Amino acid sequence: MEIAAELVGCLWKIVTRVGQQVEEDDTLMIIESMKMEIPVTTPVSGTVTRILVSEGEVVQEGQILAVVE
Repeated sequence: MEIAAELVGCLWKIVTRVGQQVEEDDTLMIIESMKMEIPVTTPVSGTVTRILVSEGEVVQEGQILAVVE
């Protein structure tokens, strides 16, 4: 499952790593937008297989950030 950004912002922090097991609703990373920290969560349980962004990067709404299988 591809995890996409829900809004435009700066990727403040990645809190998971490739190969990590995650549960539904776990936080994968945090986006800062308009001085607010918005968690990016996974809608499914599985393993993080790819992280497609890096900390400090500006992400766009709909941009794929990570893949969980």
